[in-house]
Amino acid sequence: MRTIVKRVYQSVDAAVEMKPDALVIIDSPEFTHPIARRVRRRLPAIPVINYVSPTVWNWRPGRARKMRGYIDHVLAILPFEPAAHERLGGPDCSYAGHPLIERLEWIESLDPAELAASLGVTTEHPVVAVLPGSRSNEVKRVMDAYGDALRRVMETSGPLNVIIPVVPSVEELIREGIAKWPVIPHLITGEEKKFQAFRLADAALATSGTVTLELALAGTPMVVAYRTEPIVAMFRWVAKAHSIVLPNLILEENVFPEFFQEACSAENLSDALLALLDRDGAQRKRQIDASRALASRMKLASGSPSDHAAKVILSLIRQ
Repeated sequence: MRTIVKRVYQSVDAAVEMKPDALVIIDSPEFTHPIARRVRRRLPAIPVINYVSPTVWNWRPGRARKMRGYIDHVLAILPFEPAAHERLGGPDCSYAGHPLIERLEWIESLDPAELAASLGVTTEHPVVAVLPGSRSNEVKRVMDAYGDALRRVMETSGPLNVIIPVVPSVEELIREGIAKWPVIPHLITGEEKKFQAFRLADAALATSGTVTLELALAGTPMVVAYRTEPIVAMFRWVAKAHSIVLPNLILEENVFPEFFQEACSAENLSDALLALLDRDGAQRKRQIDASRALASRMKLASGSPSDHAAKVILSLIRQ
């Protein structure tokens, strides 16, 4: 904690010494907002821009109004956030576009057949992508439930091809967890293979996070789950949002099923997965249609997110 506080003051001193035309803080509000407040006091004439809005629409909404004292403009990466800031009395806010939108054409251009051939996966059996998470605690809490859910699916519908994109920080934990699974998954690394796997998969089982947005933009039907510390789960009633799944929040309806804490059971997950593996099923069609609508809602009228952010920052400097 002392180190973090020290870094805040070092950052403030460095910014003031530089005498910039603008201050842009990016995400991490517990760190960047104390910096912004102090720079505003010492350099009141320069505009302060917050790139990536805090989740004021879900947690501690009173923060939005307080931000008006030291933030001139919020560059939001979720399309519903400008309306949320207006409703909560926050600073001026515009939708800059999500970084994933800049990659949408690339995602759509990927050929999943390349990955299928390299893994020896055929269309004989359904393909399920499993995303246990990128943090060790996330992975530990869901691996048994995910394995049991796959076992129940296989007991009902037969063999599965399972693909898990992994990052180095949790690869060993995932390898330990899959030792008890009823199927040996293919472990893959790298962004290109990950998105190829999404496009190849008939459905996905994912831990809630940005990956749900990636899956939806890739057009992959999904079941979403999350488990947290019991003490944290006790305070879920404090959250204001109707969902923990980003695509659901953007679409303003709960299209993608989510199972939180005690609801994250093998029975619930397997039932939801089986509904998505039915190629003619209503749930599958609803999610595919919703994914198309999501991409449309997230696109900008023109330009890229980077272009839009740069234009807003320059306009504030010139005022």
